[in-house]
Amino acid sequence: MALLEKLAAEKIAAKVVNASISGDTTAGGRSRLPALLKTHQPAIVVIELGSNDALRGLSLDMTAANLTAMTQAAQKAGARVLLAGMQMPPNYGADYGKRFFALYPQVAKAQGAALVPFFLKGVADRDNALELFQKDRIHPTAAAHPHPGQHVARIAETAAEKVIARLALPPSFRRKPESTAASPVPHGFRLAPE
Repeated sequence: MALLEKLAAEKIAAKVVNASISGDTTAGGRSRLPALLKTHQPAIVVIELGSNDALRGLSLDMTAANLTAMTQAAQKAGARVLLAGMQMPPNYGADYGKRFFALYPQVAKAQGAALVPFFLKGVADRDNALELFQKDRIHPTAAAHPHPGQHVARIAETAAEKVIARLALPPSFRRKPESTAASPVPHGFRLAPE
């Protein structure tokens, strides 16, 4: 079930806006976030950034600072934050991988944000995971989903469940009298009341 379908099934009137940019870093997200917050005035912000920082070998301290700044900016704008963590492939070294993975719970705990420890759980950690990724073992293939968006929809559903379960939805969210199906959205989404 996709994020929008999950929200519809729960009869939660919410608009989902995908503000992601493929290949973006935390620095890019941090620079774009203020305008997005002003434009959309979200109630919930899901931050799923950092992998491209690590793949480029950027400073983990800088990544943590950017995640912290984005979390604080969203909270200052009145939004609740869900931080979605990632992991690095083993070829980056055990120490680097552990320190990178630890960034997400550290920032979430320090800022009082909700956390999905590993955004690709259930996909990248499957027995046949290599079949679902390109030769670089980083990017999913078309075989990772039976139709466009399905792979991401599974991930978004996990995040939606965390949002619904861990974050008390603000009063501006009202239950719909009937549900409607909607198409899945990619990662980097955020929720705002309609």
